[in-house]
Amino acid sequence: METRLDPAKYAGLAEGDAHFIRNAGGRASDDAIRSLVFDWLTIADLDQSVVDDVARIRAHPLVPGRIPIYGYIYDVTTGRLNEILEATKAGEPRPG
Repeated sequence: METRLDPAKYAGLAEGDAHFIRNAGGRASDDAIRSLVFDWLTIADLDQSVVDDVARIRAHPLVPGRIPIYGYIYDVTTGRLNEILEATKAGEPRPG
């Protein structure tokens, strides 16, 4: 789904009225359906989950090693993005 558009705005919905699943192609793929109906992954340690996710992206064969990957956590109270330095370090570009 086009990420520059706000589907809630176009549908006349307020924040929290609906859950939107955005995925490449905007189709009802197996991944999109799984996101709606399977158990959600819980997070015991928020910072570590960001480190783990960045490392997983960094290690994926489809992600070019030259692309830097950063890790941030959005603080809903302050509205700030807090960089998780260990995650950003795990996402540093690789030579080659």
